[in-house]
Amino acid sequence: MINIQLINLTSVGVFGMVLSAAFCDILWTRKKVLAMSGGIAVILLFQGIVYFGINADIIEELYPLITHIPLTVLLCILYRKFLWPAISVLTAYLCCQVRRWLALLITAVFAGNSIMQNMAELIMTLPILLLLIWLVAPAVRSVSQYPVSLQCQFGLVPALYYGFDYLTRIYTDLLLEGVLVAVEFMPFVCSLSYLFFVVHISKERWTRSQLEQTQAILNLQIGQAVREIAALRESQEKTSAYRHDMRHHMQYLFSCIENGQLGQAKGYIREIYSETEANKVTAFCENEAVNLIFSTFAKRAEDSGILMQVRVRIPQFIPVSETDLCVLLSNALENALYACREQTKKGRAGAIGVSVYEKKGKLFLQIINSCGEDIVFDRGIPVTNRSGHGIGVRSICAIVEQYSGIYTFSVKDGQFILRISI
Repeated sequence: MINIQLINLTSVGVFGMVLSAAFCDILWTRKKVLAMSGGIAVILLFQGIVYFGINADIIEELYPLITHIPLTVLLCILYRKFLWPAISVLTAYLCCQVRRWLALLITAVFAGNSIMQNMAELIMTLPILLLLIWLVAPAVRSVSQYPVSLQCQFGLVPALYYGFDYLTRIYTDLLLEGVLVAVEFMPFVCSLSYLFFVVHISKERWTRSQLEQTQAILNLQIGQAVREIAALRESQEKTSAYRHDMRHHMQYLFSCIENGQLGQAKGYIREIYSETEANKVTAFCENEAVNLIFSTFAKRAEDSGILMQVRVRIPQFIPVSETDLCVLLSNALENALYACREQTKKGRAGAIGVSVYEKKGKLFLQIINSCGEDIVFDRGIPVTNRSGHGIGVRSICAIVEQYSGIYTFSVKDGQFILRISI
C-alpha cells in the first residue's frame, strides 16, 4: 500500500509539472528541455527526502515549498516572465483534480478502498495528461498572449481553488467537518465565474457586432467609391470619344449645309445633343458627390421604368463627411430602387421621391418609395431574412447614430418612408 501511495505521489507530481510546462508558451529547445527535466528530477528528489527522511505525513503541507514554488521559479527562468508561469502552475494544480475526482467516482461506484483509488489515479494519469496537452494546452497557451488584466482574470479561479484546497482540506479540516462557509465557497466561486463569463461574452459579442458593422460600412464605402470611379471613367471615355469624333461630326454637318440639307443637319445636331445629355451628370445641387450619386441612381431608375423625383437643396460644404453621405444616400437609394423593382415585377407602378435639404447646420433627408405590404419591423427598424440583405439598413443606422442624429422607418398606404435628421 505504501509503495502504491509513493508511486501515485510521484506520478501526480510529474503530471502537474509536465502540464505546467505545457501551459507555458515556451520555445522548447534542447537546452530548455534538459533544464526542465533536470528541474523536475531535483524537485522529485526533494519530495523523496521529505517523504523518507523527515515525515511522510507532512509532505502535503510542505508541497507548496518543495514543489510549486521551485517549479514556478524554474518556469520563470525558462519563460523570462513571472505572472504566466505562476498561473500555469495554479491551472495545472486545478487540472490534477480531474484524475483525483474520477478515481474517487470509480472507488465509490465499486465500493473500493484507498488502494483502488490509488490504482485508478495511476491508470488515468497518462491518458488524462496526454488529452490535456493535446486539447487544452494550446488554448491555455494562447491566453498568455492576452493583456495582463485578462491573464489575471483567467488565473483567478485556479488561484482561489488552490487557496481553498490548502486552507480547508490540507491545513485544516473545515471541509471534512462540514463548515458551511467552506462547503459553499467553491459553489459561490463557480456561480460568480459563470455570471462574469456571461457578462464578458455579451460584451465581446457586442464588440464583435460593432466591428462587423464597421467592416460592412467600410466595404460599402469601398464599393461606392469603385462605382463612382467607374462612372467617372465611363464619362471620361465617352467625352474622349466625342472629342475624337468631333472632327467627323463637323465634316458631316459642313457637307449637309454645303449641299443645302439643313433639315438633316438639324436632326443630326439634335441626335448628338440627346446622346450628350443622356450621359452627363445632372447638377441637382452644389455638392458634386451628391450630384454624381443622384445622377447614377436616376439613370438606373429610368432604365428600370421607375419614376424618380429629386429635390435637393444642399451647399457644397455640409456637416456630414462626404464619405458618410455617399454611403448613406447610396444605401437608402439602393433599397428604394430594389423595392420599386419588386413592385414592377408584379405589374405595379414604382416611384421614388427624394427630398434633401440643409438648414441651420442640420441635414434632413426623406425618401419615399413604392413597396409591398410584407415589410417586417423589429424595434422600428425593417428586417429581412434574405441572404445578403439588411446590411444597408444597419449601415444607415450606424452612420446616423455616429452623428447623434435621428432616423425613422415607416410604411403608409403602400409607401415606404425613410426620414433622417443629422
